[in-house]
This record gives sequence, structure tokens and C-alpha cells, in this order.
Amino acid sequence: MFRVAHYLNQFFAGIGGEDRADAPFEVRQGAVGPGRALAMAFSDQAEVVQTLVCGDNRFHEDPDAAIEAAIAALEESRPDLLVAGPAFNAGRYGLACGAVCAAARERLGIPSITGLFPEAPAVDVFRSRTVMVPTGDSAGSMKDAIDRIAAVGLRIAAGLALQPAEVDGRIPMGYRANWVEATTAAERAIPMLLAKMSGQPFVSEVALPDQAEAVPPARLAVPLAEATVALVTEGGLVPEGNPDRIESSSATRWASYAVADLESGKVAFRSIHAGYDSRWVDEDPNRMVPVDAMRALVDEGVVGGLHDRFFATTGTGTSVVNASKIGDEIAKQLINEGVHAVIVTST
Repeated sequence: MFRVAHYLNQFFAGIGGEDRADAPFEVRQGAVGPGRALAMAFSDQAEVVQTLVCGDNRFHEDPDAAIEAAIAALEESRPDLLVAGPAFNAGRYGLACGAVCAAARERLGIPSITGLFPEAPAVDVFRSRTVMVPTGDSAGSMKDAIDRIAAVGLRIAAGLALQPAEVDGRIPMGYRANWVEATTAAERAIPMLLAKMSGQPFVSEVALPDQAEAVPPARLAVPLAEATVALVTEGGLVPEGNPDRIESSSATRWASYAVADLESGKVAFRSIHAGYDSRWVDEDPNRMVPVDAMRALVDEGVVGGLHDRFFATTGTGTSVVNASKIGDEIAKQLINEGVHAVIVTST
């Protein structure tokens, strides 16, 4: 039976939400939270012997210290496999899972695996350094994610070589491996060519890199001292009650609000963004939509003027398709309203 260590953040360890994101690193014996489902998925082939826990904020305040604490715990327990998460589409949690897995694999030689939504930021950062399986964008896909992690995790714990990503059900790690096929390249290429010519689906053996859209920086049509500047945020700042029902994650909507309402304080604004601790923004919305700083720049003559409305949506979990659509719609409105430049603030 393989011995498994499991890394969790404060939420999945049952400590608390954002209010406990500063929870210090700790080690617990046995399975905790999702670890119990993981143990069931392993059946009699593996046992979760240890759970490492750290708050998301605490980890990123001093990642070196958090990783050293994890390495020390793993050196003592010497598991056959480290599982982190799954973290789904979480930003801080996903990056922590990737970092702990990469450190365990590279420094201790412990096979490691995590589960992430393919568009999560940690995927691009750590995909070449640890094994990842794809998950949905939220914990609603927990069971499927756990089953995937258990299946691939048992293979790498046993020292078996990885198969192609689509065979293993993994996120590609960005490198190739060679093996002997029963047929020659020409024999494999002809069916692919015929399928392509007839409009049928086929899978190429040569993975082409994704080509990101090149967006050249725009030139100001007028001097900055004459320009009208608008504020746009993906930090989820909306009037209290969220009247436009912008989603807190995986947004499909956006809205604009009067800058005067934000300045006057007569309308209460709150952040509905699910990906960060918003209490500091709730305390002073200028920290997300810097109207006060823009007014100062206008008064100093640095900027010509501030647009009378600011635009808001949420960025966490938002797909590329929806983000592009939202950006296009906001940009068209800004152009129609005579805005020359935009400052986009993020979490």
C-alpha cells in the first residue's frame, strides 16, 4: 500500500474562508476534508498518512518559508506520493499547490500531482514541473477530480512511465517522449491526411503552440493633458446588492456606474469578486477604482479629465471567450463616449 501526503489550504482543511487565509502552516495526521474522498478513491492501494495545511495568504506572504516547512514535513514522513488540492480555478491556492508539488518532486524525488482547471494561472507556471489533471472550474467537480488524481497518482507512485497526456487524462507538460510504434510514420500520416482532406476529425502527433493574439499598444490621439481617461476594473466593485447581478466568478456580465456616486459616499460600493480578500476595498473603494488619485492628476493638469462612469466586472475564473467579449463591449462604449485612454485595475 502506497503512503500518500496531501496538501490543502485553510478552506478545504475546514479552518475557515478568507478570514482565515493567514492560517499558519501545520501538519495533521491522516486524511482531512477532500483527503477522505481521496482515500476512498485509492481503495486498498494507497493510504493518506499526512495532511499539510497552510492558509493561502500565509503561503504567499513568505512562499520560501512555506515550502521549507512542507519539505521538512515530507522529509520526515517520506511518502510515496504527494497530492495537492485539487485547486480547481483558484489563483493563490493553485499556485501554492503547484509550488509544493514542484519542490517535492525536484528536491526529494517524491512523485507529485495536483488538479487544476486548464485555464488556472498555476497551469502555465508549473505544468512542466509537476503532473496535473484537468478539473472543472469549481469544487462542484470534486468527485471527478479526485478520481482522476487517484488514477494517475497510483501510476506515478508505482514508478510507471507517463503515457501521452490524452491517454493518461492529464494536462500536457509541454515536452515530448519517444517510444516505438507498431507502424511507421508514413503509415500513420496517410490516414490523418485523408481525414483532413475529407473534413473528418484527426489528432496530429505534432502539437502546435497556441498563438496568442498580438495587440500593439495604441497611440494617444491627443496629448495626455487633453485626454479623457476612464477607469475599468475586473475587481468586482459594484453598488451594494449587486443590482446588475455580475457573477462573483466566471463572469459573463459587466456594468458601468457613476463616478459621482463613488465619490459622494451616498451609494455604498462593495466588491463581489470571489478571488481575493475584499475587506480593504470595501473599506475604501479608491483602492480598486482610484478616483481620488485621478482627480489629483486632473487638478495637476497631467490628465485632461476623468470619464464620469467607471466600468466593472470580475476576472476570477472568467473564460478567455467571455473576457474577450466583455472587453470588446466595454471598449466600443468607451470609444462612443469619447474616451481617449483607459486605466484597468486588477486584484
